[in-house]
Amino acid sequence: MKHIFPFQSKISNAQRKAQLQQEPQLVWFTGLSGSGKSTLALRLEHYLFHRGHKVFLLDGDNLRNGLNRDLSFSPQDRKENIRRVAEVAKLMLDAGLVVVSAFISPYAEERELVRQIVGENRFIEVFVNCPLAECEKRDTKGLYAKARKGLIPEFTGISAPYEAPLLPDLEVRTSEESIDESLLQLIQFVEPRVLAKEKVGATFGL
Repeated sequence: MKHIFPFQSKISNAQRKAQLQQEPQLVWFTGLSGSGKSTLALRLEHYLFHRGHKVFLLDGDNLRNGLNRDLSFSPQDRKENIRRVAEVAKLMLDAGLVVVSAFISPYAEERELVRQIVGENRFIEVFVNCPLAECEKRDTKGLYAKARKGLIPEFTGISAPYEAPLLPDLEVRTSEESIDESLLQLIQFVEPRVLAKEKVGATFGL
């Protein structure tokens, strides 16, 4: 078996950060379906973009329809789904971007894998905490109803477990506060971490 050695660019991560004037961070939203992950992720992306940050949103539904459409919702495929997403996010972080993602990511082991892949200092875990009963009330897609009838196997919260983070970097409670209140907490926590630590120009060696 041949060994494949990663391609090494002549442009360093430090140079990319200096040029973009920001600290690459992955903001990882986790929570039950219907908890408000995607809504908050979209709002945070919109805010950061209009503040001048170079930011991109990775959403679970979109990737399931493209890159990961060959995967099922079995525990093994769920883990592979998250691994692929983490590898994509790592490339985007290496390019200097801020990445916002919204994935149920129900298992603690999966989320720890993401942290290991992208790096401890580039990972922000946000737990969107919302009780199952409230998520079911918000079931605009009818997914919980189908899961209750056994029409959707391995559905998180019904026929598959959700392991809530024990020590998330940030927890928002969307059943107790408005989206605007949750968003404000996010902004206050995330924005200082994506601001460039040093406003210096990049030095390019040829």
